[in-house]
Amino acid sequence: MAQKAKTQKTKTQKVEPQKPKITKDMKISEVAMKWPKTQNTFMEMGLYCFGCGVARFETIEEGAAAHGISVDDLLKALNEVANS
Repeated sequence: MAQKAKTQKTKTQKVEPQKPKITKDMKISEVAMKWPKTQNTFMEMGLYCFGCGVARFETIEEGAAAHGISVDDLLKALNEVANS
């Protein structure tokens, strides 16, 4: 009796593209340049420093703290815009 060759079926997995993840340790200027739509969000939240020289060195967490803004609220809003 002939032995049948075993074939392995592979399922094609659908891989979802990773959504951008903006974190509190990212520089403000990095986020504003990588996702330009976030610039309006920064301004709406009262953080106008994305255009100043400090933004190159200041993280989102530092900027939020300096302006009395909730870093969690800011990150939520930034990620919503970046992922839209």
